[in-house]
Amino acid sequence: MPIVVRIDVELARRKMSVGEFAEKVGLTPANVAVLKNGRAKAVRFSTLDAMCRVLGCQPGDLLEWVPAEDGAEETADSR
Repeated sequence: MPIVVRIDVELARRKMSVGEFAEKVGLTPANVAVLKNGRAKAVRFSTLDAMCRVLGCQPGDLLEWVPAEDGAEETADSR
C-alpha cells in the first residue's frame, strides 16, 4: 500500500510507549499495532485528531504517500 504510517517515528521522538500512547488516544494497544504496521484499512478523523493532539503533530507527520514500487499507480477508478 502506498500509504506509510509513521506513528513509530513520532513515538520514538517523544520516548512514548505504545501502551501510554494507546491510553492517551483511547485505543487498545492491539489497534495501535494495526495502525503502526500499516494493516489498517481506514482511520477515523476523530482518531487522527486524537493522535495528533497527543503527539503534538500534524497528520502529515503520521501518514505519508509513497509511490508503489512496481511503478503501477492505483487510481480510484481502478479499484
